[in-house]
Amino acid sequence: MTADTRPLILHVIHHLVVGGMENGLVNLINRMPQECLRHAVACIEDYSDFRQRITRADTEVIALHRAKIGVWKLRNELLQLCRRLQPRVVHSRNLSGLDALAPAKLAGVRHCIHGEHGWDMDDLYGTRWRPAILRRLHSPLVDRYIVVSKDLERYLTQRVGIAAGRISQIYNGVDTERFAPHSTGAGNGLPAEFAEQDTFVIGTVGRIQPVKDQFTLLKAFAELVQSNARLRLAVIGDGPLLGDLRRFAETLGIAKLTWLPGAIGNIPDALRSFDIFVLPSLSEGISNTILEAMASGVPVVATAAGGNLELIEDGYCGRLFPPGDVATLVRLLAAYILDPSLRQAHASAAREVAVQRFSLDTMVRKYQEIYLGLCGEKGAA
Repeated sequence: MTADTRPLILHVIHHLVVGGMENGLVNLINRMPQECLRHAVACIEDYSDFRQRITRADTEVIALHRAKIGVWKLRNELLQLCRRLQPRVVHSRNLSGLDALAPAKLAGVRHCIHGEHGWDMDDLYGTRWRPAILRRLHSPLVDRYIVVSKDLERYLTQRVGIAAGRISQIYNGVDTERFAPHSTGAGNGLPAEFAEQDTFVIGTVGRIQPVKDQFTLLKAFAELVQSNARLRLAVIGDGPLLGDLRRFAETLGIAKLTWLPGAIGNIPDALRSFDIFVLPSLSEGISNTILEAMASGVPVVATAAGGNLELIEDGYCGRLFPPGDVATLVRLLAAYILDPSLRQAHASAAREVAVQRFSLDTMVRKYQEIYLGLCGEKGAA
């Protein structure tokens, strides 16, 4: 059997589960031309059935279970994995991915890339010293950094002390064919009672965890529905706080007007069914769900946090509000509800921005150029 000479990229992430960063990785692997590169994914902890979204049969996914085996055994497992796979490049992501850098170098991996994709709940604004110091200590092992936002680029240069010339900033990309306005002007991804002609649907998609702060959205909806009984709220996504969120909807008296299904499979149809998309996160890198909503032709109301400010031009394709500010969120949503022409103008602008600035093909091409450049392959930038 002839040996496969295509360079291998070993991606190291915390979990391969439903999430924005994970979705971006899956898109990257699936979309990159197979003749150029091979891929493998090492999960510091584990993976879920989300792993099945990787359509390439040549992509191995390995779970390492750090919580069970401890950090030192994890590093040994990573060392042995790198020796077995012999990747040309190791691409680690976020804080837990730093554990892969020293084992990769010890195994003889020539090039290491480290990516930053967002903030942890205990360090929402990058102010803690310990994570910054850990990143700084590992910096000699990194050949190139990739960040998804200019906000994260500033963090690396100003807080961690990484030279700007070592950093590439690549925005997440969205599939503007899969995520697109419905040809008839309406979607069909919601329950029948949400699709009635006179209903107005406010929706969000994201993992139900503290940093996403869907509780603020529920509070705002509870105020709005007091004066407009045709409103409905869809909160799509799974996570550790889903049960708490459902109970909170009961407490607010809005459970019958709210759909909290957990994870669903037809996200594009659901997004097309929204009249407004809301992202109430306390902090963000570059939100894939914002990009998907924009590509679907839906105006976005999001927090003025992190990379959100780089995606949404306030007053043009959406609106921004301070994290946790229920009163401002109520006011912005009410303006859209009362003014269909404003809503349509921002919806059209959102679609245009997604197509022109944030295409998936552009994202894949930029990653491919970096990988091929480090591998010394033809076709690199």
